[in-house]
Amino acid sequence: MSARILIVDDTLPSVKMLSAKLSGEYFDVITATDGLSALEMVNEHNPDLVLLDVMMPGMDGYEVCERIKGNPETAHIPVVMVTALSESEEKVRGLDAGADDFLTKPVSDMTLFARVNSLVRLKQMMDQWRLREETTKMLGFPAEDETEPIKGAGNAKVVLVDESTIESENVKSILSRDHDEVVVINGFEGAQNAVAGADAEVVVIGSGAAGMDRPLRLCSQIRAREETRLLPILLLGDEEDMDQLDKALDIGVNDYVVRPMDENELLARVRTQVRRKRYQDRLHANFLKNLSLALVDSLTGLHNRRYLTTHLEAIMKRMAKDDKPVSLLMIDIDHFKGVNDTHGHAAGDRVLAEIAQKIALNVRGFDLAARYGGEEFVVVMPDTTLDVALEVAERLCLSIGGEPIETDGAAEGIEVTVSIGVSAISDGNYDPLILVDDADKELYKAKNEGRNRVSPKS
Repeated sequence: MSARILIVDDTLPSVKMLSAKLSGEYFDVITATDGLSALEMVNEHNPDLVLLDVMMPGMDGYEVCERIKGNPETAHIPVVMVTALSESEEKVRGLDAGADDFLTKPVSDMTLFARVNSLVRLKQMMDQWRLREETTKMLGFPAEDETEPIKGAGNAKVVLVDESTIESENVKSILSRDHDEVVVINGFEGAQNAVAGADAEVVVIGSGAAGMDRPLRLCSQIRAREETRLLPILLLGDEEDMDQLDKALDIGVNDYVVRPMDENELLARVRTQVRRKRYQDRLHANFLKNLSLALVDSLTGLHNRRYLTTHLEAIMKRMAKDDKPVSLLMIDIDHFKGVNDTHGHAAGDRVLAEIAQKIALNVRGFDLAARYGGEEFVVVMPDTTLDVALEVAERLCLSIGGEPIETDGAAEGIEVTVSIGVSAISDGNYDPLILVDDADKELYKAKNEGRNRVSPKS
């Protein structure tokens, strides 16, 4: 796995040792010997992970970590604090400062590489989401502080899986200090389905009396399912399980706590996972929202022409494969310029939105309704013959023309009609351009024949 690692330590032998180990695993290693130069390196080189010594003169590791995590441009970079201090208070302080992990010297090679590889994978996944955010910004879509660090990590929904009732009650009482909803699943049989249905932000899994085999199998099952693929997993294990706990990081486990368990460390590590999950969820939600903005007309709520063009091609390919009919309605508002000139553009927007709603209500859920441009709309109707499409068009024409549209600019409402051109594939030709062009020609006929009608006539 290629990645850039920044090692920050004022002790030269420690820097050389860590650098040699990581370089031997083909990581690109850069180094800094104090806090200020570390921050400069982070901003200049954008590392994939920072290995940060706690005890340094001047600015210590805690302050460096807080500054990295407090900067929206660098908050996503994983930080692993490394120290000779083994007290749990130091670990909790580091995790609460925003560190993603905390390692105590001397660190075994297996533990070091497992932690580094796990966090680098996470960083690279986050980079993909951040790249998508940057792309949507370049396309002109609004951003909503998506790079701002997540500060709150309490009141999460936590799922706890453990076959020991006594142990699960003990762990639940600890987790309940930070989180209002802790769901306990006693036993591993069917646990993957229960976890998938719980809609949790983190799952904590105990090792069980029979060792790590079943917990690790459950972790693998959770990672294999689409709905839980990104769910943070924290394992609880014993000292004798260390080799398996390190291997667990390779199958997708995010973190582990070793018994005898420090309660504050458990809470701090869960908070770290919750913060990370909420940040990831925010990036995902922003991407979906911006994707929707790219494909949906903001005024009417229907799909836009860009989406129509792409989706129509997919529909035609699928229908052609099964030799099924496709029909298309081209809808135009009659004398729409007069609506704007007489009642104003705000009233015109209201008319567009109301007609879009009526179109959506009068077609099936799997039909594609889109705003084609200006006052024109298109409805694509898969698996639909011309006769059925004509019936739908006639019903739509009557529905729109039969009831005035209420607006602020017209006390009596605005009477609006539409003309509709209808086309269908013929002679086995599934060319989407021909389908649209044929409907456009029929629309032109309906306009010429007096408007407020459907062409061809049913």
